[in-house]
Order: sequence, then C-alpha cells, then structure tokens
Amino acid sequence: MTEEARNSEPRTGSALSVVGPGEGETIVLGTTRMRVLEDGSHTGHRLAITESVLAPHTQGPPQHRHGLHDEGFYVLSGTVRFTVGDEDRDATTGTLVMVPPGIPHTFANLTDQPAVLLSTFTPDLYVQYFRDLQGALAGGRPLTPQANVDAMSRYATEPATDLD
Repeated sequence: MTEEARNSEPRTGSALSVVGPGEGETIVLGTTRMRVLEDGSHTGHRLAITESVLAPHTQGPPQHRHGLHDEGFYVLSGTVRFTVGDEDRDATTGTLVMVPPGIPHTFANLTDQPAVLLSTFTPDLYVQYFRDLQGALAGGRPLTPQANVDAMSRYATEPATDLD
C-alpha cells in the first residue's frame, strides 16, 4: 500500500465533530472565559483545542512547564504578552506561539482591550486541568498556590519556580 493510500483511508469508529459559534463547553477561570472546541474525545485524545477570551489586564498563570504535552497559542485578536524564562514577547493578532514540553512559560493580557487565543494541546490531557480549576474556584473560593501546584501535578505540569 502506498503512503498516500494509507493516509487517505477512513478511520473506523471516528465521527465528524462540528462545534458552531457559541457552542462547546464553557470554562470560566477568573477573568478568562474558555470555550472547549475539542476535548480530545473526537481525536483519540491526540489533540484538544480551546478558544480563550482574556479580559483587559488579565494576569495569566504562574510560569510553569508541561512534561507531556505541547501547547500552541494562536492570537485571534488583541495582544498577549508571553514570558519564557526571563524573556517577554508581545504576540499580536495572527501570531502563533508553540511551547514544547519542558519550556517554562506564562502569558497575560496587559492591554486595555480583550485578547482572544486559540490554543492546542497535544495530547489532550490539559483540558481536564482547566475543568479542575473551575471546580476549585466555584463559589468564589480563592485558588491557593499549593492547590494550583497540586492540580498541575495531576497533569504532568510543574511551576517553573519554587513556591515562596
């Protein structure tokens, strides 16, 4: 069988997934509103995709590194500040940022306008982390640094710096 034929064969058991505007699971994390477009259930858990709206002046998560997944960010609108180690880089509309496993990173919207990101996770395991965080924040409870570290550890993620 040729490589072309092998790649064009339909996959058995897979079904087309379509998520329209305004559809999908919504996860609210403080001033960030995330829409889960693909949680991995239609991709054999190889890929998850989310769309996130970061309100103006939203600080992102503490700088962290993932042990098992790549994370991609495509800026749909606005400007997002990415910090990798000690380096800051402002990503504007149309910019793609790929973060491989082991690279310390964080992001924030420091502007007066909302920013929208399309994010990918390969494999999909990190979507459940966001669900866990939403549960931890339910009822207005604050997220302690240790509770966040505990949640991260369940998804092969760790802070890039020690807790103070």
